[in-house]
Amino acid sequence: MTLPIDDEHAALFTVGQVAEMLNVQQAFLRRIDVHRVVSPQRSAGGQRRYSRHEIGRIQEVVTMMGDGMTLPAIRRIFELQHRLAEVTRERDELARRLAARESGDA
Repeated sequence: MTLPIDDEHAALFTVGQVAEMLNVQQAFLRRIDVHRVVSPQRSAGGQRRYSRHEIGRIQEVVTMMGDGMTLPAIRRIFELQHRLAEVTRERDELARRLAARESGDA
C-alpha cells in the first residue's frame, strides 16, 4: 500500500509549515508563486499546499537568490532544465528505436 507521504509529488504541506521548515518568510513563498517559479497545488479551499518535490525546488531558489539571481532568471533556468529533460528523453527513445531497427528487432 502506497501512502501519500511516500509520493514526493503529494501536496501535503502548508505555507506555514514550509516557511518554518526552510526558515523563510511566508511572503517569500507567495512571491515565488506569483512569479511562477514554484507554483504549489491548491486545496479545495484555495490554500497553497506544497509537495516534497516543490520544497526541494524552493531550497534551490533560496540558494540561487543567495548567489544574486533574480526570480525571472531562476524561472527561466527551471524552464530550460525541464526542456532539456524532455529533449534528453526524446533522444534516448530515438536512440533505442534506432538500435532496435539496426539489430533487426523493429
